[in-house]
Amino acid sequence: MTVKGAALAAAAAGDFSELPIHNPSVECASRERIRAIQLAGLIEQVAWTYERVPWYRARMDEQGVSPADIRTLEDVRKLPFTDKSVLRDTFPYGLFAVSLDEVVELHASSGTTGKPIVVGYNAHDMDLWADCIMRLVQMAGVVPGDRAQMAFGYGMFTGGFGLHYGLQKLGCMMIPAGSGNTERHIAMIEDYGTTVLVATPSYALHMCEVGEQMGFDWKASTLRVGLFGGEPCPPGLKAEIEGRMHIVCTDNYGLTEVMGPGVSGECLASRDMQHIAEDHFLWEVVDPDTGEPVPDGEEGELVLTPLGKQAIPVLRYRTHDLTRVTCEPCACGRTHARMRKVRSRSDDMLIIRGTNVFPSQVEDVLAGIEGVAPHYRIVVDTARGLDRMTVHAELKPEAFSDSFQQMEALRRLVEERLKGVLLVGARVKLVEPGGIERTTGKARHVEDRRKPSA
Repeated sequence: MTVKGAALAAAAAGDFSELPIHNPSVECASRERIRAIQLAGLIEQVAWTYERVPWYRARMDEQGVSPADIRTLEDVRKLPFTDKSVLRDTFPYGLFAVSLDEVVELHASSGTTGKPIVVGYNAHDMDLWADCIMRLVQMAGVVPGDRAQMAFGYGMFTGGFGLHYGLQKLGCMMIPAGSGNTERHIAMIEDYGTTVLVATPSYALHMCEVGEQMGFDWKASTLRVGLFGGEPCPPGLKAEIEGRMHIVCTDNYGLTEVMGPGVSGECLASRDMQHIAEDHFLWEVVDPDTGEPVPDGEEGELVLTPLGKQAIPVLRYRTHDLTRVTCEPCACGRTHARMRKVRSRSDDMLIIRGTNVFPSQVEDVLAGIEGVAPHYRIVVDTARGLDRMTVHAELKPEAFSDSFQQMEALRRLVEERLKGVLLVGARVKLVEPGGIERTTGKARHVEDRRKPSA
């Protein structure tokens, strides 16, 4: 077994001492020092933003707050919130704080629901971004010399480039395969001795399925680590990928609006939580309805203020992601706060006949039923004036049967489990193996066909 493999094996047994920490003086600092770093960063960031971004200066003047009013971390609550609409209203360069001559890279959202979100980076920001990526991939067990194969697309999306830069700066060989052409990806793993796969979890599972159909031996492959992002990865899906690909998988979290991937990452000691890069991001958890802070450890909406971002600084960005944060010590030795992995959002909640339904709830139910694959689609429409939800659930090959009685019994079981959790009835349609469309990017799980209110 290689040294790298031995370190991961030791971590699996609960010994994390062999896994390197990127910057121990910061990542293992006391809570007092972390808060001091954050306060210094917040004061500097607010002054930078007020002086250079007219939109923020106008909002702060309206609220009667100036940079001199920021003396404690709690004073961040005096500042205005920012949301996606602000970046759209100021498209493309209205929030930039530096000359465009200093901007070395632009990224943007797809813009499929309106104007795209455009963000820029100067050289300082690129260094900060790479640092965040370097620490999160080392949490996953990646080390210099690893061979990382990129299955994210290389476009305006931040994911592919962000992880590419950080992994390369760490000392990894980058294999920029890009998205699509799954058979080629599998051949490259074998040909180049790939040890790290960067992908969405849904695409990683698709690669696994295609490889098995090709007769590829995942257990014998050189692949060790999966770095997942772009969409949630529930425990059941992660366990299936790890078991079938014989790798260790971790998730990372980030948003285009505040930087891209690198806001937080999963260590191998805390599999349902992610360490926030607290020296680079000040976090808050607020009530999504009131904007007021929730008690420590309780669920709410994550609000982020990047500390030190120069080209396009953002204050108090409302992510709409629901999570909770703990500052309790972690077995890996890091002291940075941990956020629970995001499984739902305040703005992707479906309201079905007055009942709040999150796609993650459906995902969890399906993951607990034997014979049901982690591929699904929720279709919401209206019948006779009432909302109706239909869940298309894909079957695993071993569960698919020509027996109508068996399929009907399984369909009813899924409906009963869903109603018990969702508290509202949902129709279930069982789909044959491979029947749910696969994607190389984020999986689209919800199709809402209801007409918007006038």
